[in-house]
Amino acid sequence: MRTLLPITISLCLAGAEMHKDIEFSNPGGVSLTLDASVPDGKGPFPTVIIVHGGGWVNGTKTSYVPPLFEPLTKGNFTWFTINYRLAPAHQFPAALDDVNAAIRWVKKNAKKYKADPKRIALMGESAGGHLVSLACAQGKGETKVAACVPFYGVHDIVARSKKMGEPGVNIEKFLGVKGMGAADIEKMRAASPIEYVHKNMPPFLNIHGTEDKAVPYDQSPLMCAKMKTVGVACEVFTVEGAPHGVGPWEKVPAHQKYKEKMVEWLHQTLK
Repeated sequence: MRTLLPITISLCLAGAEMHKDIEFSNPGGVSLTLDASVPDGKGPFPTVIIVHGGGWVNGTKTSYVPPLFEPLTKGNFTWFTINYRLAPAHQFPAALDDVNAAIRWVKKNAKKYKADPKRIALMGESAGGHLVSLACAQGKGETKVAACVPFYGVHDIVARSKKMGEPGVNIEKFLGVKGMGAADIEKMRAASPIEYVHKNMPPFLNIHGTEDKAVPYDQSPLMCAKMKTVGVACEVFTVEGAPHGVGPWEKVPAHQKYKEKMVEWLHQTLK
């Protein structure tokens, strides 16, 4: 996890105002908060909601995702980074419900934060990549968004589990499964974004490293292939030789080329 001090300084220098620890939902008495970065100027600005990783069981709004903050700030986006309920105390679909609650809150409070409710993208890494992919696939009405940027998300939990030989402890905690039995597989399917692909989905930019040992690289092209069968735009930006996590990517200049692509794609998609 990175400290907030250098991030705050860079954002201020870039001409954005930070608002921290704002409660956006309180399901069952669990206070869920977000941070918001608002550009200088009149707005409204294209908007990004960031969902952190941590295997559905760890992490906060400032875990794992700080490398995404500066390029979005420099790109003149209003952006929000959110907390959500974690497993095993809160199993699926609690985290997904929280992402949807954040979408509703951002749309309701768009004017205050110079956000454009018609130009919202979801962005998430690892477990957050899975959650934004699922939210984008299922979104409709007040939870529908305009674009989706999953980083190395699990799109087909059954396929990943079969490839890895088991669901893994985090999937077991997140979904309440115990192996690869018929009932377990049904739960995995119910939580897999690829099962909800349809023609009215928003476009996707999947970003994935080829040396990812946690989420096999083929998860991203697999999702894109399914989306293209129904006529939805989907692209995979491949980070050659990169492992799991944008944090480790910061150590290798070549692995950071995704930042320019990400900003360019968002501006093009959120016109």
